[in-house]
Amino acid sequence: MHPMLNIAVRAARNAGEIISRSADNVGKLQINRKGINDFATEVDRMAEQEIIKIIKTAFPDHAILAEESGEHKGNDFVWIIDPLDGTTNFLHGFPVYAVSIALQVKGKLELGVVYDPLRDELFTAERGGGAMMNNRRIRVTNQAGLKGALIGTGFPFKSQQHLDAYLGMFRTIHADSAGIRRAGAAALDLAYVAIGRLDGFWEIGLHPWDMAAGILLIKEAGGVATDFAFQDNYMETGNIIAGNPKMHQVMYKAIEPHVTEALTRLKAK
Repeated sequence: MHPMLNIAVRAARNAGEIISRSADNVGKLQINRKGINDFATEVDRMAEQEIIKIIKTAFPDHAILAEESGEHKGNDFVWIIDPLDGTTNFLHGFPVYAVSIALQVKGKLELGVVYDPLRDELFTAERGGGAMMNNRRIRVTNQAGLKGALIGTGFPFKSQQHLDAYLGMFRTIHADSAGIRRAGAAALDLAYVAIGRLDGFWEIGLHPWDMAAGILLIKEAGGVATDFAFQDNYMETGNIIAGNPKMHQVMYKAIEPHVTEALTRLKAK
C-alpha cells in the first residue's frame, strides 16, 4: 500500500473510533447550525482535528481542504477531508455515515479512503492501482440500462433553487428504474457504486469533500463520473453523475433534458 494511503487509512480509522465512541451520547453533543439543513457537532470537529494531526505530523508541508476548518495552505499536495459525512444521520441514530479522505496532487485525485465505522468497511483507491474494500478488489456493476437498476441520489436540500430541475430528473429515472435510494451520505453512496451495491448515482450541490474520495473509488473500480455538462468539473459545479460506463450514458441522457444553465456553471471561487 502506498505510504500516503497508509496515513489516510490510519487517520480515517482513528476518526471512526471518535465517531463510534460518541454515537451513544448524541443527546449531550453541542450542535451548531452552519446553514439551511446543515449541522456540525463537536464530534465532526474532533474527528477532523485527529485527521489533520495525523496528516500534518507525517506531511507538514501538505495543504488541507476540510469541511469544518476550511483551507490550510501548503504545497501542491491537498488533502480533502470530510470527517463525518452524514452528520444529520448520525444525530438521529440513522446508521449511515462515514469518514472521507482524499489526496489531490496538482489537480489530480491520487488517493481516496471512505471508512464506515459502523460496518468496519474500509474503501480505498489509488490512481492506477484499483479500488478495494477491506483489501478485496471491487468493481462497478455491468448493469446496462435503467430497467432493473438501483440508483442512488441526494436531494438538493441546500440548493432548493434547483428543486424543480431535480424533480424532473427524479421522475425520468424513477419511471424506468427498479428503485431510487437516498441514504444521506454521498461518500458512502459513491463507495456503493464502486462496489456494485448501487448501479448509479447523481446529485446536485455537493462539496469537494463529499465526493473526492468516492469519485476516485468509482474510477478505479471501472466506472465513470462527470458533471451535468459531461465534463470533469464536478468538483467545481458540485453536480455529479456516476456509474459504470453504460449506466453513466443512460443516466446522462435521462438527466440532460432537465439540466438548466445554472446547473452547468462553475461555482464562484
